[in-house]
Amino acid sequence: MTTRLLERFDRIIVFDTETTGIDFVQDEIIELGAVCLTAEGETGAMDDLIRLSPGRALPPFITDLTGITPQQLEMEGVEKSAAAERFCRLLEGAERPLLAAYNAQFDLSFLYYLLRPLGRAAVLGPPRFLDLLTVYRDRRDYPHKLCNAIEAFHLEDAAVNSHRAVDDARAALALLGAMEAERDDLDRYIDLFGTHPKYG
Repeated sequence: MTTRLLERFDRIIVFDTETTGIDFVQDEIIELGAVCLTAEGETGAMDDLIRLSPGRALPPFITDLTGITPQQLEMEGVEKSAAAERFCRLLEGAERPLLAAYNAQFDLSFLYYLLRPLGRAAVLGPPRFLDLLTVYRDRRDYPHKLCNAIEAFHLEDAAVNSHRAVDDARAALALLGAMEAERDDLDRYIDLFGTHPKYG
C-alpha cells in the first residue's frame, strides 16, 4: 500500500490496543499491535501480549471479546517495559512520524499510561496523529465501529475486526488506504479528534 501521507510523513505507524477495560487510568493494556509503513512499504510490526500488574485479574468479558486468556498472558506475555521498548523502536530515526489508529484517543490514552511510568512518554511528543474514527464519522452515518467501516469500504477480504491488536491495526491500515482512495483530504484530519458521547 502506498499513501500520499508519506509525502508529508516519513513514517506511519498504525497501532491498536486490547485492554482490561475502558478506564485508561485504572485499566491496563493486555495486547499492543502496530504496523510501520514507510515509502519502502511495511518496514516493521509488533504484536505483544502484555502481562498484567501483580494482583490484577483479566475480566472474563475481555476474554470473551478477544479470546485472550489469563494463561496466555502469563505464558506468552512480555513485561510492560519490553512492549514499550519495542513500540518506541518503531519510532526511532523518524523525523516526521504519524501515529494512526481507529478511535485513536482511546488507544493513545492507554499508550501514554503505559509509557509514562517507564519514563518513555516523551516519544509521543514528535508524532502527529490521525484518528480514523474521526474521518469515518465525518464521512458515514452511524454505526461507527471498526467492523462497520470495514463493511462500508468493502474491505472484508483484506481486513478483519478480530479484537486482536495486530489484526485490528492491519484493518485500520487497509481502511486508511481506502479512505485516501475515496477522498484526498486526510491532511485536514491530522491532530483532529472528534468527540464521543461515552468517552468525551
